[in-house]
Amino acid sequence: MYSIIVLQAGGGGMGNFILIPAMLLVIYLFMIRPQMKKAKNEKKFQAEIKKGAKVITTSGIHGKIVDLTDDAAVIETGAGKIKFERSAISMELSKKYLSSAVTKK
Repeated sequence: MYSIIVLQAGGGGMGNFILIPAMLLVIYLFMIRPQMKKAKNEKKFQAEIKKGAKVITTSGIHGKIVDLTDDAAVIETGAGKIKFERSAISMELSKKYLSSAVTKK
């Protein structure tokens, strides 16, 4: 009536030796590498920002850059001028905002 399944431990020595590095390679190629590339592009974008550029911060504040220092940017919004770290300016949101503003005109 009842079946008993017996699993052998240690039976696939060479298969496990190949499988684990293959899984690590897949994780690197599909998760770690794209994230590193995105972070590199984000840093490049933040370093190349110029005065007068329209941007969106990671918190969703829209504005225009009025002044820049090495690590900060003063953004003019509807409520006034606010100082942000350059890292708070979102490349992804800013590019979407600029592309949608261009297509609307």
